[in-house]
Parts: sequence; C-alpha cells; structure tokens
Amino acid sequence: MVVNFEMEELVPLVGKLGEKYTSLESTSITYEKAEQLMEAVLYCIHETEFLSCASMTVKGELSAQRAYEIGFAYVEEKTRKALCLYNSILLEFSSYGNVSLHDNFVKDLPEFFKWYDVQFAPQNSIIILDYPVLKDISQYKGIHKIYQFIKCIGLEQRFLKKFPEDYIKKSLYKYNRFYKDMTENICEVMFITIIGHILTKKPFWKQQFEEKDCLKIHQICMETSQENLNKKLEQEIGVLIEQYYQNDRKLFEYLAGSIRGSLALIKNAGDNGNLRQLFSE
Repeated sequence: MVVNFEMEELVPLVGKLGEKYTSLESTSITYEKAEQLMEAVLYCIHETEFLSCASMTVKGELSAQRAYEIGFAYVEEKTRKALCLYNSILLEFSSYGNVSLHDNFVKDLPEFFKWYDVQFAPQNSIIILDYPVLKDISQYKGIHKIYQFIKCIGLEQRFLKKFPEDYIKKSLYKYNRFYKDMTENICEVMFITIIGHILTKKPFWKQQFEEKDCLKIHQICMETSQENLNKKLEQEIGVLIEQYYQNDRKLFEYLAGSIRGSLALIKNAGDNGNLRQLFSE
C-alpha cells in the first residue's frame, strides 16, 4: 500500500499540530517550524506503509487524518519496543574495547531516548551513528533508523558472545593494533576469521592461523568464482547457525548479507599480500 495525499489534506494536519506546538497561545509559527511539522506528519503517514508491508491489514480508504493517527501510534509503539530491546541488550553488552561502538550504544542512545520528540519531530534521529553495522540503514530516519541500528547491534552481540572475549580482542588487535579507536565493524572482523576457518577447514578451537593457511585462503579465492564461493559460505554459515545459535534465521540473514563484503576484504588483502594481518599472528 502506498499512501498519497494532496496538500489540501495535509495542511490541516500541520495546522492542528502547530496549535499543539504553540499550546494555542499563538496563531502563527515560523516557516521552518511549519516545514518540520509537515515532515512529522509525512513521517507518521509513511509509517502506515510499513504496517502494510508487515502484513498488517489496514482496511478501507484512509483519510489523511486516519493515516496519520495510525502511523503516530505505530511510531509510539516502535519507540517503546526499541527502548525495551535496547535495555535487554545493554544487560550483557560488550564493546570489546572499541570506543565508537561503546559511545554510540552506551552514551548516545540514552540521549536519543531522552530527547526524541515523537509528536513534533519523529523524523529526527538526533544522534550521529558513527559505528557502522553490517546492514545499510541509511535510508531510514527517526526511530525507524534507531530501531534498525539496535536490532543490528543485538544480532552482532549474539554472534560475538559465542567466542571468548580474549580471542575477540586478540583478533581485533591482529586486524588493527589501534582497534579501540577504529570506526569499523568489529563483528565483521570476527566473521572474516570464521570464513578463514571454513575455507581452511581448521577447527574453531585452533585459533592460530599459519602461513600455509593464508596461502590456502588466497588460492581458494583466486580459483573459485565469486558466486560459487558465496554459495558455499552461505551453506556453511547456515550449518554454523543451526549448530551453535539454535538456527536463528535472523542472525543467518544478517551474516549472510555481509559475505560478499567480507570476501572482498579478504581478496583485497590477498592481492596486496596482507592476508597475514587478517589471519595470522
């Protein structure tokens, strides 16, 4: 369902929102504020489309007013769900020493929930998400973007919890001696390590990669087509998720979506003779 309304249907909604904003003390607002309130109305109406995409039935022809009301209620509910999910992840959260991840999740997100204006500026994300997750969330705004970010962090934390913290930090240090200050995804670094284990058939408990392992990884990447390699890794990751993560399909989809990017990093390192940086001491 795509909700489209003419301006004459939207302007009265902005007017009502403007009255609430000024608490009926003034009959006028600035042009900039009117633009912000129009964006707020459109944001909530757009959220009604997400309800339809999620297979929630929205029956009949919706008026702009009704579409806004449904979307606004959805934004409020999503904000509550996002905060609840955030608090549950925070209980066992670890940044593994990475400052960017720690600051975004531990410091910035509470500020978002403190200042997020559901009624007058739901389209504003407020904080800058410097830490890159393994999913493109650039098209989202407001609570939709924040919720997507929190869900991604939750999946990454679930993936990382299966590994000893020292092993993760050791792998991060091998990847970048200054990993604490890097603005790269730490889950991807560990995922690349897992790919190395899969390609070399090295048991996961054998944490150290040798020179021959790096040569084998490079050879496989050179001799196997991107499509076949991607398909093989998808199958192996599926087995891994089934055995160690109770067949969590959301985690599988999240990790599988980053296979191509991880392989590109591995191939680039191999072409430049830097595979030892990724896989060996």
